[in-house]
Amino acid sequence: MNEIQLLYVRNVIYRKKNALIQELSFFIKVANLSPDKICEVIWAGEDEQWHTLSAHFHSSIDDDQEYWQANVTCTASDEKSLPGNIECILRFNVLDHDYSDNNQGLNYFSQADSGIRLTNSQNIQNIDFDDKFYQGQHYLPITVAVQYNESIKSVIIHWTTDNWRTTHKTECKAKRNYWPDSLGSYARNPNQYGAEVWVAKLKIDEPFSLQYSLGCETEDDVFWDNNFGKNFSLSHDSLRILILNLHCYQEDNQDYKFSQIAKAIDEQRVDVVCFQEVAELWNHGHGDWETNSARIINARLKNPYYLYSDWSHLGFDKYREGVAILSRFPLLKQASKYVSSDTSLQSIHSRKIAMAQVNVPYMGLINIYSAHLSWWTDGFSEQFTNLNAWATQNHTDDVQATLLCGDFNIVPNSEGYELVVNQDYEDVVNHLDGGIETGFKVDDQHWRDYPADDCRIDYVFMKTQSTLETVSVRMIFTDQDYGRVSDHCGYLMTFEPK
Repeated sequence: MNEIQLLYVRNVIYRKKNALIQELSFFIKVANLSPDKICEVIWAGEDEQWHTLSAHFHSSIDDDQEYWQANVTCTASDEKSLPGNIECILRFNVLDHDYSDNNQGLNYFSQADSGIRLTNSQNIQNIDFDDKFYQGQHYLPITVAVQYNESIKSVIIHWTTDNWRTTHKTECKAKRNYWPDSLGSYARNPNQYGAEVWVAKLKIDEPFSLQYSLGCETEDDVFWDNNFGKNFSLSHDSLRILILNLHCYQEDNQDYKFSQIAKAIDEQRVDVVCFQEVAELWNHGHGDWETNSARIINARLKNPYYLYSDWSHLGFDKYREGVAILSRFPLLKQASKYVSSDTSLQSIHSRKIAMAQVNVPYMGLINIYSAHLSWWTDGFSEQFTNLNAWATQNHTDDVQATLLCGDFNIVPNSEGYELVVNQDYEDVVNHLDGGIETGFKVDDQHWRDYPADDCRIDYVFMKTQSTLETVSVRMIFTDQDYGRVSDHCGYLMTFEPK
């Protein structure tokens, strides 16, 4: 595998407000060997002065490969001319190793205002593509560069909006005379390097996602750019849900850990958070909102979320203990309800569940429950039966998904677990290829003797009638990831429409 490879250079000169401008763009494929890497373009113009240009992340191909891009805009002045013809090499540093792409010692060259130049290995290349839709987008422009060949019969986009259950074909048109760049300037097409630009515009009806590949058919062969076998894809943002038991103010260095949780929510772009063991000072049963752990974490977010919280019983002899939901989306409905017959404020098996309904763009109405149920021997069956009845009643025809999230105090394949999955719920982790690492052991006497591979008690259970599917599950708040903030780890789960 090439650790770094130049895919194309764009070199365009245009005039803007009486200024002469040259735009250079370099599109690069790199190996994703580590999150910490430096990618640079070393280039020089006709003045033979070498410059170092930092590249930045563009998009992922897969877990092992990424696209990076570097751009520079130069303006002519009385003191300084444009770079004109340029040459360049690539430099890549990762894991204390240096890699380069210097075109096998020949350097890469691009003549002034020549437009696109593909590398020798590229017969067809997607140009200026995005991996995200913008809200309300109805058209998708696509630009394709191909090595000019008199025998080219067609350039076709093969695309789908339903994961290839149905497919569409759209033919591109060659810009035979000129090719406008993103700023409205023009370059020769085809250029002296034989690169020719074809364009198309797909009419779309605001789908959640779209996949496509590019094919160039000649009289003798078909050349493909299918994103190195992965297809190109665009989508709207996935739904990202975090579940975490906060351990009811029992952590050392508690204030720092609240900040770490807020940092993770911001950095991981979490949409909805379900907390358990949310605590605030008892204060003779009146509570103290300023000390509420969910409120404190929410206040430390860059942009605080909508918050709903309720409590059920006295925890650790000094706290009102309960659950909470934080949401980036407005809460259309919010409610809480005891699911235990025991409603004594002094009993830890007095359990109340919080529920919120949100409208997720391009997914619809989602009902989310933050739950903390008792152990099997202390009322789990009754509590889950009541929770299920409430969730089923709220799962009306206009609801696209129901998600039961939190600490269920049951291990996989136990009697309690089977009760849940036999009531038309799926464990979203088990429906994900490869599952997830589950070796984090809850520091609780009740679970201390269970095998390390049988200790997961935190779940998202999704009603099987739901229209969502799990895309990824990640365990966070471990020693390797934000640090431990509780006696539980957190699970970050990503959902998209089926």
